[in-house]
Amino acid sequence: MIHPARMTARINGEFAVFLIGMRLNRPLAVHRWLPTMRAMPAMLRELYERPELGLLSHELWFSRTTLLVQYWRSVGQLLDYARAREAAHLPAWQRFNRRIGTDGSVGIWHETYVVAPGRFENVYVNMPAFGLGKAGTLVEARAGLQSAAARLAGGKLAEGEIQAEA
Repeated sequence: MIHPARMTARINGEFAVFLIGMRLNRPLAVHRWLPTMRAMPAMLRELYERPELGLLSHELWFSRTTLLVQYWRSVGQLLDYARAREAAHLPAWQRFNRRIGTDGSVGIWHETYVVAPGRFENVYVNMPAFGLGKAGTLVEARAGLQSAAARLAGGKLAEGEIQAEA
């Protein structure tokens, strides 16, 4: 569903944003990168089937360098999942290290960010629920949530302090 209004996502408490992806350094070496690419759907399926593991939502983009953005309830849950012997991630990571390792054919990368309350802002116009808007709760960006500065202040700026959205 497209939300035509200016929307902003709210989420209670601290959360983690995890960026992960792979880069096809040798795009014609399909036998090297395809098994790595196929591992992620199984992990996402597992995470959505078991919401107690902590994944809130994700977005995925494909190109020579793929990008998967994940929103987690906590960094602790993300790290627990990464180390869990019975989960899909650890065996996939071990297979990658055995099959590819540092041969240069496929690059793997990730970045983790812990986000504190009041240390993020977002806006969506003419968009379906997306990104943090899928992970959190979408509300209209009005009544003190109209500008980036106001959203960063949690809607607590005085009326005269609210700046127009850039």
